[in-house]
Amino acid sequence: MDIEDLRTFVEVADAGGVTAAALRLGISKSMVSRRLVRLEAELGVQLLARTTRGASLTEAGTTFRDHAARVCAEIDVARETILPAGDLRGRLRVTAPLSFGPTHFAPVLADMARRHPQIQIQTCYTDRFVDLVTEGYDCAIRVGYLQDSNLVARRVGPIYGKLVASPDYIREHGCPEKPEDIAAHQALTQGTEAWQLMDGDGIVTVYPRGRFKADNAIALAAAAVAGLGIAWLPDGITDPYVSSGALVPVMPRHPPPPAGIYVIRPPGQHPARKVRVLTEMLVACFDQGHAAQG
Repeated sequence: MDIEDLRTFVEVADAGGVTAAALRLGISKSMVSRRLVRLEAELGVQLLARTTRGASLTEAGTTFRDHAARVCAEIDVARETILPAGDLRGRLRVTAPLSFGPTHFAPVLADMARRHPQIQIQTCYTDRFVDLVTEGYDCAIRVGYLQDSNLVARRVGPIYGKLVASPDYIREHGCPEKPEDIAAHQALTQGTEAWQLMDGDGIVTVYPRGRFKADNAIALAAAAVAGLGIAWLPDGITDPYVSSGALVPVMPRHPPPPAGIYVIRPPGQHPARKVRVLTEMLVACFDQGHAAQG
């Protein structure tokens, strides 16, 4: 039984169709179909029910999928065990934030590709919340305050940010002095998030409101420069604006507590060596006093 046939079946099962699985695997749809046909012929059972909307697992396919996934995972671990020390092969699919992933994390991924010529790295830069399991990613680089989930997380470094607004906004609306004053101001947010602010040795949570929302920190910075409200943004985004005077810090006595940069991966007993290597490279870049400023 061909391991690539098994891997292809697992991808189709998880992606919900041949087209999506082909994109994940980086091969043609016809190749995916041939592998599925070969696997089903070898097993003598139908694993997938094909429809115009995609592919769904049969009862036999549902049972076989978990076994096939475990076999693929064990083969990956076995391959890593016998590879020369430091050598990486195969594909690494990563998702990272669009706001500053291309500037802060892309150089690390490029360096990883340079050091390991046999590895294939595919990165998706998006501020959308990506379902790692459903969409077939090995890991995600995420920034902020970690939410509870069944995913496995490793903190690789701190990230600092501040509240900012334009001088025009401050002149027109005044400057909040205390965390509770935020409720009286227009806030620029990504959604319905809460803001955490330091108050002495404690942390105060406020729930900002405003009419302008965006899922991208660069867009929120542009809105702040335009005088639409107060934004909470990473220093790497705001530093140029603050230096030029286009934005000014708000409530510096009540800064947000440091957030974190995390590598998130699906649950599993054996994290792939390629994920471990990426994690350690990010730690080397962003930890030990080299705090990320964006």
